[in-house]
Amino acid sequence: MIRRYIASLSTNIFKRTFAAAAVLALTVGCSPPKPPNTAAASGSSESPVLAQPPTSLLAKNGNQTQKSVSVPSCPQNDGFTESVNFATQASNLAQSANSKQDWDEVAALWVQAVAWMQAVPPGSPRRAFAEKKVIEYMKNLVYSQQQAGTNGSQASTVSFSSDLLDEKLELYLSYVAAVGPPDVLIVGSSRALQGVDPKQLKQSLAQNGRPGLKVFNFSVNGATAQVVDFQLRRLLKPDHLPQMIVWADGVRGFNSGRDDRTFNSIVDSEGSQLLAAGIRPEQQSDEPNVIPLCYKFPQPCANKTFRKAFTSVDRPFTAGQDAHPLLPTIKSLSSGTGILPVANTHPTIKFLSSGTGILPVAENAARYELKPIAADAATQKAQLIPVSRRTTVAMRQVSQLADSIDSNGFMPISGRYNPNTYYRERAYVSGQYDRDYENFNLEGKQATAFNSVVAFTKARKIPLIFVNLPLTNDYLDGTRLRAEQQFRQRMQQLSRQQGFAFRDLSQRWPGRNDYFFDPSHLNRFGAIAVSRILAADSSIIWPQPKSRRSDG
Repeated sequence: MIRRYIASLSTNIFKRTFAAAAVLALTVGCSPPKPPNTAAASGSSESPVLAQPPTSLLAKNGNQTQKSVSVPSCPQNDGFTESVNFATQASNLAQSANSKQDWDEVAALWVQAVAWMQAVPPGSPRRAFAEKKVIEYMKNLVYSQQQAGTNGSQASTVSFSSDLLDEKLELYLSYVAAVGPPDVLIVGSSRALQGVDPKQLKQSLAQNGRPGLKVFNFSVNGATAQVVDFQLRRLLKPDHLPQMIVWADGVRGFNSGRDDRTFNSIVDSEGSQLLAAGIRPEQQSDEPNVIPLCYKFPQPCANKTFRKAFTSVDRPFTAGQDAHPLLPTIKSLSSGTGILPVANTHPTIKFLSSGTGILPVAENAARYELKPIAADAATQKAQLIPVSRRTTVAMRQVSQLADSIDSNGFMPISGRYNPNTYYRERAYVSGQYDRDYENFNLEGKQATAFNSVVAFTKARKIPLIFVNLPLTNDYLDGTRLRAEQQFRQRMQQLSRQQGFAFRDLSQRWPGRNDYFFDPSHLNRFGAIAVSRILAADSSIIWPQPKSRRSDG
């Protein structure tokens, strides 16, 4: 069922733009980028009038005394012309790009085009036009990143017969390679996948006196107790395990009478066969021995206009902590508040013309919602080194993940459940005919798997918190309500006997439909609320950060 949700998700076309810029790392000896179009070197497209220094308005008023105005000089090249040069190179290369490396280079050129266009100063007569071009270039950047990712990651080609598990495993291993194992790992089914927000949990914990904790959501659609047991005990290496586990789910994952299709597919997969032979999937231990891509960015002018936005390039820069010109801030055209426009509808990409140097444009991207840039902060550090009047930086390539999953494994869904419209498109299925409740039995294979996880975490001194996630009144008919009551009583008993923590939120918001995407799955607003509740729970003893490396 969740596959239909994934297919219908709103795609944040700007999210991965900053995922690319977020892993910028400077290098001293990298090979330079392709030289910009000769137009940039030979002359500017700026008219003689625009090229002149600005004149004080007082000089135009004969009734007032003319005052001399000191205009700071800025040695950097004209941002608009530089941007157009890079955009032209990107468009030309896109016409013949046919490999991941080609599209990576196209993306690198679009990143630079965006940065230079954003450098057109506020107050310039070109500024309004430049803001529109920034948005267009961002779309082209996202498209080129998507093309670069079509060949898949080089990290692991082994499949566990679950697209989302394969993707999550790849992301998790990359996360561990970048910042180390998380302090808190969230596991569970699709209800946890979109029901607990790691970034919100981290932020709320910091506000409650637990700063610096790294949180990752390793939940997979269709996961039962058997799947979670497989993930923790067989799939992950011991040194990839977290300090604490939050298992967020509900009764459906513990019904041993249902057909556990997800687990059965995993067991029959090629990846599972390799695990049986003692081979666990893992990331490459060393960085690939390749020449990194080099970037050319505008340096800030030392005047009052940019002083607030730019920081010195002579000091180290940690993305997510400082504002830096190499990560351009795209301001909302309507409010100028430093927030990005985000498309609610997945863009349909098509070429306007073949062989004309015009890159794809997005259709159906007219509706926007606003999202803070800080939500997608960087996970790696970049050392900024000034090189003459030009700054050259290198970007490490990152795996292209599905747009619907963020860097911490969470799937944010904005849609709100409305029973008045929901069942116009879907048939209502009562608990009596719901396969997840078929032959309902809280004993058997799922109970065995759960007990195995409890024993496993206890032996490794990893605290386990089980969270029974909220449900709507519409979902809890007679059959499901009876199952829920049995499950709640059983988990309360087991928590006392076996020493894990149990938090029951199942009846927390039975009428808050605005917190749900459908009758049994939370949306991102509900996920934020759940994360805040957990962070504020004083009875949960959260771990201390294991390392100082931040996940952004």
